[in-house]
Amino acid sequence: MIRIGFVVPGDLESPTGGYRYDREVIAALPRHGISPVHVALPGAWPRPDDDARHGTAAMLAALPEGTPLLVDGLAYGAFSPREIDAARGPIVALVHHPLAHETGIDARQAAAFAESEKAALARAVAVVASSKATGRRLVEEFGVEAARISIAEPGVDEAEAATGSSPGEAPHLVALGAISPRKGYDVLVAAMARLADRPWRMTVAGSDAFDPATAEALRRATAASGLAERLHFPGAVDEAAIDPLLRSADLFVFPSLYEGYGMVLTEALARGLPCVTTTAVPAASEFSPPAVRRVPPGDAEALAAALRPLLEDVAVREEAERAALAVRTALPRWNETAADIAAVITRIAR
Repeated sequence: MIRIGFVVPGDLESPTGGYRYDREVIAALPRHGISPVHVALPGAWPRPDDDARHGTAAMLAALPEGTPLLVDGLAYGAFSPREIDAARGPIVALVHHPLAHETGIDARQAAAFAESEKAALARAVAVVASSKATGRRLVEEFGVEAARISIAEPGVDEAEAATGSSPGEAPHLVALGAISPRKGYDVLVAAMARLADRPWRMTVAGSDAFDPATAEALRRATAASGLAERLHFPGAVDEAAIDPLLRSADLFVFPSLYEGYGMVLTEALARGLPCVTTTAVPAASEFSPPAVRRVPPGDAEALAAALRPLLEDVAVREEAERAALAVRTALPRWNETAADIAAVITRIAR
């Protein structure tokens, strides 16, 4: 069994796709000969103060010499030479998406992230990207050699098919993801306002703690559009609540402006839910209508146009449901994700 340090900033139980990925990989790696030790970094990565940098360097230096490190990109992209030099074993960088691509940061911060991430990635012995799209960006924008990059796409758990709304109820639309500008929920509100003449009800579940200002703006926009009784923002839901929420849905909507992969979309497909999303979600690129419909990111009119026939015509929605059910067996599993990462670690630990 190869012992590694899995270096993750913040709370591993945070309700985001990146942290879910990390939790699933930690649970599955032992089946592939890898024993991960969770190393929880101090401070507010990827914007650490000097105390956080000092504490991180000390934690890495305290690990046994030669211990391979798998470092989540939320921290690694902001690592300076001090933290990297403190490591006493080879570093594998795990990149969900480049920090500089986060929506809502200013140009100066994006440039700083791009510079630090490029320098840090140059010093990693290997890089794991969570999607082919992210892997291409690392080559094209960050100068990472393609030979150093491996892809480990997120998996899904087996799940029962969604049951949807009861007869006579309005279709239930569900969106999942922490509230931030990148998720495109303002576009979603604008799209649903265009569909106010159609029957529907919607739940947008995701933590509002990451960006309270955006969350408040969304609630104001929803009220101003007259949708407050139909479009609900319940805040974060734990993993136990996600399954019943998705099982109650008829359609899944994911209007993100940018994703490294987009795990929630495949989780919806695992339940046979038709999806409407954007071309900025790599997870959707493997699927086609009617199971998955894609529109340009940021285009409320196009999003509304894609949703309208699914809301207006039961036969159209049922056709989409059959197509979504048909792709369930083709979805990757978490064990495959862990196997891909384990192969990288085994190679560099020799």
